[in-house]
Amino acid sequence: MQTQRIDIAKETPGAYQSLIELDRYVSETNLSKSLYHLIKVRASLINGCALCIQSHSKDALADGESTKKLLALSAWEDSPYFSEEEKAVLALTDETTLISKNGVSNEIFDNAIKVLGKEKVSHSIMAIACINAWNRIGRATLLIPE
Repeated sequence: MQTQRIDIAKETPGAYQSLIELDRYVSETNLSKSLYHLIKVRASLINGCALCIQSHSKDALADGESTKKLLALSAWEDSPYFSEEEKAVLALTDETTLISKNGVSNEIFDNAIKVLGKEKVSHSIMAIACINAWNRIGRATLLIPE
């Protein structure tokens, strides 16, 4: 059984609190709860952060997200369950999370602006950056899911 390597919150409380504040800020933007949950779960799936997958899936379900949509996230591009807005956010999440591969393509970015508008794209990018930071903390320190 794995054990947690280090308690980041204890060792660097200022930085940890700043990330909590960023998370809080993004959660209060014009992103719907549903979009924010989809970003968190999708990025966590890509990054393989078991704690975040469980935690954010549980939160999404509590806020009314459907089980079928959450279960389809790993194959969202081929799923009929996602709206145009959700697909734009998920494509942006995928490419931003995997940014070292090819960056974010003009096609994905331009479509996101067309579908979501500049403000919501900005909020989405901040949400993606935030969950990617949490995923990296979780994976690096071996945070253990419940």
